[in-house]
Amino acid sequence: MIDLSALLKGEDRDSIRYSKDCKGVKTGVKRNVGPVVAWNITKRCNFLCSHCYSSSNAEESIKDLSTEEVFKIIDILSEMNVPVLLLSGGEPMIRKDIFDIIAYCKEKKIRVSLSTNGSLIGPSQAQRLKELGVGYVGISLDGMKTLNDKFRGIEGAFEMALKGIESCNKVGQKVGLRMTIHKENIDQVADILELMEKNNVHRICFYHLVPSGRGEEIDDMILSEDQMRDFMDYLIDYTEKSINSGEKKEILTVTNHCDGPYIYMNISKKNKELSDSIYEKLSRNGGNRSGIGIMNMDWEGNIYPDQFSKFMKLGNILEDDIRDIWYEGSEELKMLRNKKEHLNQTCKGCKWLDLCGGNLRARAYHHTNNLWGMDPSCYLKEWEI
Repeated sequence: MIDLSALLKGEDRDSIRYSKDCKGVKTGVKRNVGPVVAWNITKRCNFLCSHCYSSSNAEESIKDLSTEEVFKIIDILSEMNVPVLLLSGGEPMIRKDIFDIIAYCKEKKIRVSLSTNGSLIGPSQAQRLKELGVGYVGISLDGMKTLNDKFRGIEGAFEMALKGIESCNKVGQKVGLRMTIHKENIDQVADILELMEKNNVHRICFYHLVPSGRGEEIDDMILSEDQMRDFMDYLIDYTEKSINSGEKKEILTVTNHCDGPYIYMNISKKNKELSDSIYEKLSRNGGNRSGIGIMNMDWEGNIYPDQFSKFMKLGNILEDDIRDIWYEGSEELKMLRNKKEHLNQTCKGCKWLDLCGGNLRARAYHHTNNLWGMDPSCYLKEWEI
């Protein structure tokens, strides 16, 4: 995750992302702070998004972990000193015990964020989320009304998302947008940013498409190199204008770590002091932290390096010792944590490797069937690497 706002302001706003000790665990070394955990707490969903990395659906036969099993897992995460838990799905609000789960996280002093389609958040639900201290509610949109509803698989999805945003705003619950960018919606980015402003939303995360789950069926929608560069140029310009006008916006990109070096190169042409600050922060972070500072769990308690790497099961948190799963690590996890030894020659020889971390290995795997192959979303030109 690349925080353009923090980088371009020269801020150290996010202590987890850019702190001096955030490069993560090395094989066999335990930390005082555990990983950020993205938990697909259910596979059930009332939408049928075409790019859903977890292939979620509305089948009643899908069995979730019981409340008691969820509480047991939260106890384990608390012992690991997990700082942030991102509850996702499927649609997390579809669970009848979702507020009990969030309340238990609060009791265990774990910060909670929510990733949702927003359709099940009305005034009362938003008020409860606010009372429970949810740090952030991320509501997904894939474009404006017609295109969004097409990709979400549900007519009216766009309006339901806007109502969810409105409900959060009315009670003062921090809410933001999440948009997965691809060839069909890249020309609607400006419209989404305008929508964000009109609806009093101050945070947006742009996800680069990862062909995982149902997303494998739309692999050909990954942006071209030129489209990605144009998108980043536009986003840098938009963020700079927002900063200069005094607006308090958070603009982030996700799942494409070469965005970091690209931002640095862009700013180095016009502001050396700021570019030096950006370089330092990106160097602290180290880029791709899958299996290092990020851990994913699914609806059965299975653990993976990140949300998009369901092909690499590391263990099950209810069946295996978490110390063996995470701190000792499998051979595959050890390889991820020492990826410089295994990456393709282009990545190995790239001068930005310490900032990018080899980009997203899951996308490389899904695209090339090789974990160490080239990530097709690396858009840096030959002379830049």
